[in-house]
Amino acid sequence: MGRLAEVAGEQSSDQNKTFVFMDEGYTLGNSLVSVILQNPDVEFCACFVNHPAEGNIYLRIQAKKGKAVDILRKGLKDFEKICDHTLDTFNNAYDQFKNSKDKFVDNV
Repeated sequence: MGRLAEVAGEQSSDQNKTFVFMDEGYTLGNSLVSVILQNPDVEFCACFVNHPAEGNIYLRIQAKKGKAVDILRKGLKDFEKICDHTLDTFNNAYDQFKNSKDKFVDNV
C-alpha cells in the first residue's frame, strides 16, 4: 500500500475527493491546505484526523472546476517549491553566517 490513497464515498466525484496520507499529521496537512486554498479553482479544502492513534491525515478538496486530483498534484508541486526555496534561503544564510564568523575569528 502506498502513502497516499483516495477515499471512496458517496460524495466523491472528479471534483470532490478525500485523500488520505498515511503516517502523516497536521504539519503536512495544514501546510497543503494553505497552499491549495490559494488556487482559484478551489471551492473548499480542509484536513482532518479520524483518530489520533490512526496516524493518518485526510485531505478534502472540492473544486469549482477541474479535477480534485489535479488540484492536489499542483498543490504538492507548489508546496515542494516553497520547501526548496526555504531550504535554499536557510542554507545561504547559514553559509554567510559561518563565513562571517570564520573571518571574525581570523581577525582576532
